[in-house]
Amino acid sequence: MDLYSMSAAEAVEKLGSETDRGLSSREAEKRLGRDGENLLRGKKKKSLAAEFFEQFKDFTVIVLLIASGVSFATSFLEERGDFADPIMILIIVILNAAVGVIQQRRAEHSLEALKNMSAPTAAVIRDGKETIIPASKLVRGDIIEVRAGDLVPADARLITSHSLFAQESALTGESVPCEKDARTAVKKGSEQAEIKNMIFSSTVITAGHARAVVTETGMDTAVGKIAHLLNTEDEPTTPLQIKLAKIGKALGIGALSVCALIFMLSILRGMGVLSAFMLSVSLAVAAIPEGLPAVVTVVLSLGVQRMAKSNAVIRRLPAVETLGAATYICSDKTGTLTQNKMTVTAACSASDEIPLTGDAAKKLFALAALCCDAKHTGRGEVSGEPTEAAIVAAAERSGTDTEKLRRKMPRTDEIPFSSERKMMSVAIKDGDKAITVAKGAPDVLIKHCTDIILNGRKIPMTSALREKILSLNSSLADRALRVIAVAAGDTKNGKPDETGLAFCGLIGMEDPPRKEAYEAVKTCRRAGITPVMITGDHAGTACATAKKLGILSRSGECLTGAQIDKMGESEFAQAVRTCRVYARVTPEHKVRIVKALRAHGEIVAMTGDGVNDAPALKAADIGCAMGKGGTQVAQNAADMILTDDNFATIVKAVAGGRGIYDNIRRAIHYLLGCNIGEILCVFAATLFGMPAPLLPIQLLFINLVTDSLPALALGAEMPDSRVMQRPPRDSAKSFFADRTGLDIALEGMLIGALSLFAFVAGNSLFKNSCVELGRTMAFAAQSLCEIAHSFNMRSRRSVFSIGIFSNRKLTVCAALCAALQLTVMTVPPLAALFNVSALTPVEWLTVAALAISPIAFSELGKAVGGKRETE
Repeated sequence: MDLYSMSAAEAVEKLGSETDRGLSSREAEKRLGRDGENLLRGKKKKSLAAEFFEQFKDFTVIVLLIASGVSFATSFLEERGDFADPIMILIIVILNAAVGVIQQRRAEHSLEALKNMSAPTAAVIRDGKETIIPASKLVRGDIIEVRAGDLVPADARLITSHSLFAQESALTGESVPCEKDARTAVKKGSEQAEIKNMIFSSTVITAGHARAVVTETGMDTAVGKIAHLLNTEDEPTTPLQIKLAKIGKALGIGALSVCALIFMLSILRGMGVLSAFMLSVSLAVAAIPEGLPAVVTVVLSLGVQRMAKSNAVIRRLPAVETLGAATYICSDKTGTLTQNKMTVTAACSASDEIPLTGDAAKKLFALAALCCDAKHTGRGEVSGEPTEAAIVAAAERSGTDTEKLRRKMPRTDEIPFSSERKMMSVAIKDGDKAITVAKGAPDVLIKHCTDIILNGRKIPMTSALREKILSLNSSLADRALRVIAVAAGDTKNGKPDETGLAFCGLIGMEDPPRKEAYEAVKTCRRAGITPVMITGDHAGTACATAKKLGILSRSGECLTGAQIDKMGESEFAQAVRTCRVYARVTPEHKVRIVKALRAHGEIVAMTGDGVNDAPALKAADIGCAMGKGGTQVAQNAADMILTDDNFATIVKAVAGGRGIYDNIRRAIHYLLGCNIGEILCVFAATLFGMPAPLLPIQLLFINLVTDSLPALALGAEMPDSRVMQRPPRDSAKSFFADRTGLDIALEGMLIGALSLFAFVAGNSLFKNSCVELGRTMAFAAQSLCEIAHSFNMRSRRSVFSIGIFSNRKLTVCAALCAALQLTVMTVPPLAALFNVSALTPVEWLTVAALAISPIAFSELGKAVGGKRETE
């Protein structure tokens, strides 16, 4: 029901209540049982067990489980009792699943924060008496009382109100408290920000008091609808997650295909079924980089730690690299691009604009401060209604001690501000006489003026002077400033006299843009990112701010929520391509905007700080909430929190995201190249009728230790200094584009060939040659070749030109991996577990020569191909 479009009496009657008596306790209990408690409900969460078993749906995990099952079966059927291989595979799968659950179990606190924002108690009239009850027990039709400082417990239609203001910026995006009036007539279908005769759940009463009838509770309130959006809005899959899923599926299918082929070839060659199965298991283990999930997670974490030092706290790891691919940044205006603090930026006399630091402005601000209730609390802080706080702060900055001035010129009477009058007047004692000081809307206050103060002299108001004042007012309004007129005059019997006033001047104020925001917008444009403003504020104010920041060109397009509602899906889909400012929008509009941009293939980052931003933060590819001024709801719905509330921090975060993606790409490139080398080594040996050169347990060790540690160190490479001078990468572009796929294949062929040569040498070229020696040399060569190859992955240029040991983490990891490889080959119990034998010095020299070959081949290729850009 649109109760706001009815009179207060009609609304109370429609709800079956009485203004003075409220509901009866019996009726309230009945309605509570019918409608439920005034609480926000969340969606049912999955159990820990359900989340754990969900991890086993991954294609590569399924392949590993099959490999483990086959290995268990063959070990059992052969009665050899060697279950080391299947046990290790199972441990790896379980550990990866545990990591996945930990990642998914990040707190889904958005609804809990919304609940915490709800008022715990409410003043309600029941059975004709005022009583305090838990806010959760409120029902539709209850009569409630609210006062300054109260958190509104439910949506309610005002019955009576007195100088009532409510802070709704977190819900609507309005930068200042909204005036509320029970007598305001509102048309059906009006936007929420225009509904002045209602108060809304979880907003704050900043001034005045009122009586109202509850119209909606719980999930039916405005904030409840936002909670519903959070319940139903799924977080989008990040580009990295999509790419990793594709890579994993391709590896899994490839592994199964090769395994099937090898199994059939082995059977045709007369190999036993069980032996053929074990060989297939070896290939499956070789094909899948078991350490990939952990490597990606740790590389992301390293990047996140760096970003946290720059005031960007990441809450959802996979979303980090998404920020680096962002093509659009949709930002809320109030508190994100602006300071969310009204500030005086202009002042005018009756004839012209005057400097803010001059004597004329000082006198004007001091006079206006006498007609304000806001107070200077010391250390530059002012408490009170934002417009009045801005005037008092301006007076303090100009050198006036406002508290001392009030003691010297105390207020004796006042006529308060109201929406009908649009002005406020006070009587001030000035020595032996009393004066009236008034402030209000210029077009209203000027009608009460018969004189003007110009250059310290009072002169009669003329039509020409009146036109000049109104012209000055228009020029300030065109700059999207909120304009307040100030006048003074005599009192009447000690009370304010609003007739025959003398016009003193105009004061213009705004919620100014953040100083860093302009440069941040420029940097975004250089990096190929389109900034967009989405706000609940008025279109004129939004466009003026957007033009100052460089978001909106002179010919740029601005759409309001009402215009969006009139558009069909196809028309709106076209409009989002050119629109840079959206004003007077609701939470639903914000989500629609984000979804429309994503439908065009854009990677959307959404920044915001209010409750109204939370659904869009969750719907975006990456949501960025403010840490200081932002609501807890927005923070818990976001992927990233800017702890300094500085829009410019997002630019650093984008650069960090791009650098992290480059490092992840290096690590994956390295891991896939190494795994292809392992596959080719085993596959080629089978084609040539040789025994398996590497056993499953050896392949697991290589994948988890000598592959993963260098891959982690590659994630510590510092970002390229020119990272923000290139356009965003195409998220639809294949990971293997730009010759990456060819490079991986060639590198894998090289490593595989070197390992196979080591196997052949150990199996036939030395005096004590045997299969075990061949496997030992292949195991050592494969592992050490991959360690050496990790240095090639640091840059497309010569590793010696950037300093071969300049990445200290990689140097340490390489040394550690080499030491671990030597340990498993020389410590008897470990050597027995890994089925390796001792090597002679000549055999070790052969392995060493093969191990450094990848660096030699890579440097030769870079020299022939010329220096290419660093990855």
